[in-house]
Amino acid sequence: MMPLAFPTRPRHPARMHMDTDLETALLGPVIPDRSCGDCTMCCTILTVDTPDFKKAAGAPCAHLGEQGCSIHAVRPHICRTWFCAWRRVQAMPDEARPDRSGILASIDFVREPRNCFEGVSIMVRMLPGSAAIENGMAGAILDSLCDQLVPVWFSDGSRKMLMHPDNEVAALVLSGDAAPAHLRAEVAAWRARYMSFSSRA
Repeated sequence: MMPLAFPTRPRHPARMHMDTDLETALLGPVIPDRSCGDCTMCCTILTVDTPDFKKAAGAPCAHLGEQGCSIHAVRPHICRTWFCAWRRVQAMPDEARPDRSGILASIDFVREPRNCFEGVSIMVRMLPGSAAIENGMAGAILDSLCDQLVPVWFSDGSRKMLMHPDNEVAALVLSGDAAPAHLRAEVAAWRARYMSFSSRA
């Protein structure tokens, strides 16, 4: 079966979020021996919409210059506290830094989710011009993230596909049907965690 897939939502672009406690709970703390260096992918790709700073998705930040952030010492609070998954997940390859890999992975929040896997998840975004599928980096990144009870989606810019849990497990969680013996524990774990989201659908 093909993974659960949806077109991306223009009205709900990729965005930075201020809930860093939840990001820490789901992805772990910031890894001290990894730094952004000269990567500025989040300064262009993501929407920022906070009381003290706003920026549209896909547009370079007005403060982004050839040498990086021109106001780095006094940058907005969200820019000081938000980190992509590469800065938090030790299992991600060192080469997975967004500017090197062509992939930006982060926690994604959808205010009006279409299913229980869409509300809070890890979104793995392929950046424009990326060769991450062809060179295997996309697969390596997905393998490093698909190991907990957190949904993982992959987006190529035009659509997004649910990569974790796999399609059979996802279908059983969403349908409420009885799971076969070899999937019973996994389906039960996902249902227990996301029951409250499913009941609102």
